[in-house]
Amino acid sequence: MADELVDIFDENNNFTNVRKMKSEAHSDGSWHRAVHVVIYNSKGEMLLQLRAKDKLQYPNLWDISAAGHVAAGEEPIVSCLREMEEEIGLNVSAEDLQFHKIEKCYGELEKNNEFGYIYFLKFDGDIDGFQFKDGEVQKVEFVSIDKLEEDLKSDYRRFCPHGEYWFNVITEVRKRLSDV
Repeated sequence: MADELVDIFDENNNFTNVRKMKSEAHSDGSWHRAVHVVIYNSKGEMLLQLRAKDKLQYPNLWDISAAGHVAAGEEPIVSCLREMEEEIGLNVSAEDLQFHKIEKCYGELEKNNEFGYIYFLKFDGDIDGFQFKDGEVQKVEFVSIDKLEEDLKSDYRRFCPHGEYWFNVITEVRKRLSDV
């Protein structure tokens, strides 16, 4: 995990005109921004990534499709595009992403206080050619949201500990599929 410069915000997501290294923001609990991209398809499946074995946080666990920190001076949508390209080799346009909401997230392992900008992407393409350029991901897999929900209830230790967030995302994917 490379350290990077991030913008610092107050508890209400207002920029404080301060920038810190991500590691410093995590150690002192400074509020910063992150992005989460939930990729799903028409078959009712969600794309999960298996985190690299050498990741500092949650190694070798299944996680949301793509995620990362918003770099200093960067807009969240730009971060989404960058993270998808770096982590899983997927290039899409900003217009393909559907903004969902901003969620205030409190860290568990570190004082990782983030405003999570959550986006959804409906993708019915082939994932066999995905390349994991930054080494943070071992592989990706489409998983039925019904199976994912079942596995989260019965074998949650295989997944990043996002708690209720997982179920909220599954509910939102179901809603988006039923709105079609």
